[in-house]
Amino acid sequence: MNATNLKRTLTGTVVSDKMDKTVTVLVERKIKHPLMGKVLRVSKKYHAHDEKNEFHQGDVVAIEECRPLAKTKSWRVTKLVEKAQAI
Repeated sequence: MNATNLKRTLTGTVVSDKMDKTVTVLVERKIKHPLMGKVLRVSKKYHAHDEKNEFHQGDVVAIEECRPLAKTKSWRVTKLVEKAQAI
């Protein structure tokens, strides 16, 4: 198997772009509670590498897993899915 096939990809919203070359991406997913059957929204934040500082707060981006780039950063932004709407 090729290593490129094993990389996980997620889609989420950029919630912070204050760091240099790093964005914080909030990934939400829906799970069904095993006993009650209620659908719950579960979210997690990931630090992702943004080489050119081109993604900003509110953007929807796709991220993929990569080698550890820092203590808490082992994801890389691959593409912009949707640009944030200007108010």
